[in-house]
Amino acid sequence: MKKYFILFLFLILLAFNCNKATENGNDEDTNNSNIPIPTQLIQPSDLEYMGAFRLPDGTGEIVNSWEWGGFALTYCPEGDKNGENDGYPGSLYGTGHAWEYRISEISIPKPVISKNKVLSELPRAKTIQKFKDILNISNYEIPRVGITYLPKQENQNSAKLYFCIGQHYQEPSDLTHGRCELDLSNPKKAGNWYIDTPHHEYCTNDYMFEIPKNWADEYIDGYQLATGRFRDGGWSGQGPSLFAVAPWKQGNPPSNGTKLNFKTLLKYTSTEDLDQTQHKMKNYHNSDEWQGAVWLTKGDKAAVVFVGTKGRGECWYGNQDGPCLECDNRGWWSTYLDGIILFYDPDDFKKVIEGRSKPYEPQPYTSLNIDKYLFHINSNQQKDHLGAVAFDRDRGYLYIAEPYVDKDKPIIHVFKLK
Repeated sequence: MKKYFILFLFLILLAFNCNKATENGNDEDTNNSNIPIPTQLIQPSDLEYMGAFRLPDGTGEIVNSWEWGGFALTYCPEGDKNGENDGYPGSLYGTGHAWEYRISEISIPKPVISKNKVLSELPRAKTIQKFKDILNISNYEIPRVGITYLPKQENQNSAKLYFCIGQHYQEPSDLTHGRCELDLSNPKKAGNWYIDTPHHEYCTNDYMFEIPKNWADEYIDGYQLATGRFRDGGWSGQGPSLFAVAPWKQGNPPSNGTKLNFKTLLKYTSTEDLDQTQHKMKNYHNSDEWQGAVWLTKGDKAAVVFVGTKGRGECWYGNQDGPCLECDNRGWWSTYLDGIILFYDPDDFKKVIEGRSKPYEPQPYTSLNIDKYLFHINSNQQKDHLGAVAFDRDRGYLYIAEPYVDKDKPIIHVFKLK
């Protein structure tokens, strides 16, 4: 009889522990830390084109407009709470004219597919917050900017907008990263941080995005902010670069001049390092342009994607007609330039973190040419097919900017993960 009583107590204790574990699991699910990490790869066939929409007209100065803009973009689930109930909640923060990259917040209208690519058939977003000069980079030569929304972290009281800044020719001593509040009229800007890695002035500061919390907690100590840059000519590395940081772990906010702790996820050899073995992305061209990146997830599938313009055929330094040193429109060119989405396997970055692979070993497992959806491709050698990219993780919407379409304003193309 005694042994049955002991067994009975054991079963009660086991049931209590199971219930407690379930309660704790539910608590963790609310902050996305106990969701299973995806094990399958997103394929190009998983993306369905939903259409496009136009951006608002500017007011006043040209720097307070979307003209020549669309090169930094992020999705904000908190935005546009009084917007239309059309299946596209939230808002987008983005940068306008490329002289100063001022930031504005806009609504997201339901996109429309225009079979004949007629701009007037596309809906227009509305301004939620007018352009504000948060970054103060009007003195930069050919600026580079990335922004991303992150929910509040650890001791923070609110979500933040993180940013990174750079320029075409940059000094290694330049400070490149910061953050501000979502209220652009009271941004409480903090920053002047940097990442101390070789060529950081060219490989850390153009695109930014959120790393899923469950993956970040499991593999990289909660470093949930991804940042990187590709600089044409391969000065940043011969392919896109990617690093994970967590500024909130070094202060709230970190003090000016802080050297951020970081974890390297992807880094190819810079063309400036001639004394090293040249590790590069497959089919790399010096004319490549990777303007944006996001970490896609949908159910048990995931991928890290880079969006931009890819060189094909031959590659040279000169103008579109061929190699030259004293000519107009000088830079890196290829025979063909295509609007491309590159797909990387997140598990390859896990291997880098664990020391099983080198940072230059991950390679794209597939790619998708989306030129057939674009409005402004007029030649085989047209540059800037694509701009920045943003992702609504809850609904699987991917937002991609196409520059210079609508009187030099970008339009936003929308894809849905099926």
